[in-house]
Amino acid sequence: MELDLAGAELKSVLNRLRRAQGQISGVIRMIEEGRDCEEVVTQLAAASRALDRAGFAIIATGLQQCLTDVEGGIRDGEDRDAMRARLEKLFLSLA
Repeated sequence: MELDLAGAELKSVLNRLRRAQGQISGVIRMIEEGRDCEEVVTQLAAASRALDRAGFAIIATGLQQCLTDVEGGIRDGEDRDAMRARLEKLFLSLA
């Protein structure tokens, strides 16, 4: 299944990923500067949430596309149960 993110959805996901990228860079800088542990962990948690939200947005879009185009979401030789299991595994990878 190819990911086809429409304009607003794509922009939102990319913004979340860029925010996480900036937060991770900030965490690295904070550690190099010897900043307070609580501040570092707070920023690290924020980066983790941003990545999780981007992942969930991508999965939600993929699931929506599968629901509207079930045949398009099935790989060659794969039945619906196998597709469901594959999507469930993907979803749980972020849970």
